[in-house]
Amino acid sequence: MTEIVLKDVRKAYGPVEVIHGVDLNIESGKFVVFVGPSGCGKSTLLRIIAGLEGVTSGDVVIDGDVVNSEPASERGLAMVFQSYALYPHMSVYKNMAFGLENSKMPREEIEQRVNDAAAMLQITPYLKRRPRALSGGQRQRVAIGRAIVRDPKAFLFDEPLSNLDAELRVTMRKELAALHAKLGGTMIYVTHDQVEAMTLANTIVVLNSGRIEQVGAPLDLYNHPQNTFVAGFIGSPRMNLVEATTEQANGGIDLVAGLQRISLPAVDGLAAGQNVTFGGRPEHIEIVSDGDGDIVATVDLSEQLGGETYLYCTPEGMPQMTVHQLGQLPVERGQQINLRFNRSSMHLFDSSGQVIANGVGQ
Repeated sequence: MTEIVLKDVRKAYGPVEVIHGVDLNIESGKFVVFVGPSGCGKSTLLRIIAGLEGVTSGDVVIDGDVVNSEPASERGLAMVFQSYALYPHMSVYKNMAFGLENSKMPREEIEQRVNDAAAMLQITPYLKRRPRALSGGQRQRVAIGRAIVRDPKAFLFDEPLSNLDAELRVTMRKELAALHAKLGGTMIYVTHDQVEAMTLANTIVVLNSGRIEQVGAPLDLYNHPQNTFVAGFIGSPRMNLVEATTEQANGGIDLVAGLQRISLPAVDGLAAGQNVTFGGRPEHIEIVSDGDGDIVATVDLSEQLGGETYLYCTPEGMPQMTVHQLGQLPVERGQQINLRFNRSSMHLFDSSGQVIANGVGQ
């Protein structure tokens, strides 16, 4: 079990700084996912932990020891790459055993470790095959098996499922979660796919432009985003975010967006005359009867999936919104519907994008 701590880590390539003073404590035994858009610095941060990139300043601490000057080979970490990085001329067994053989480990122990890992990953029948005879999912299992046999201090995964098709990605996500439950080791996983982050992580680290936006458990980030970036990034479909101004109303505040007016109770930190952004997740917007809604919207597209329905609709003077409802709804394109925001699940952000409130009453 391994704790990894980053202390004011910065990384620059010449005059361009790409990691801006990251502080992070990765607890022993946790499955931590770095998530963010392309170019946010998540893979660079992983490579810094692995020792494949040096830091410009700051410290990388593994189990209490500063390892800035230690090469990757001496950090005791195992990395699984997006490209699998298997030796094409070697069998599956040889691919998994190669690193152990180089370390002069006894043959009997190598065989035991490879066979145990192969059984865990259900690739025992393929040990004599070469990588070209395997599917993408099987190759990824071999790459993971090669990491397991090393018995590392921690596992590092750099977008390992991005080359797989959608159905296989779902299967491999479940297998990775089961693997973490079996091994109990510290795992750090990089992805741009927030669905992977939500389903795999104990802790999610949301990165943007080389900075940490928020760290927390998946549902904490989903229910309590600290800014508009996290609110818009975490969740699929993404949260509906709308810019508005505030006006005083009877005992509360009205949000004015385009030709729409949404009444709220009094909210701490919210006053008349502010520019704000309000948000509602697609599943927290209800279709209601005429006169009971906050806004009227025109349906642009209705996606009927059988067990659930997605509506893409546009209120006059506002951007298009997504509404998610369980079951089948007989709604057609061009139809007008009345929508109401669930106040307890509504989010408010100030003009700088920082949270004012997550939930504004019943």
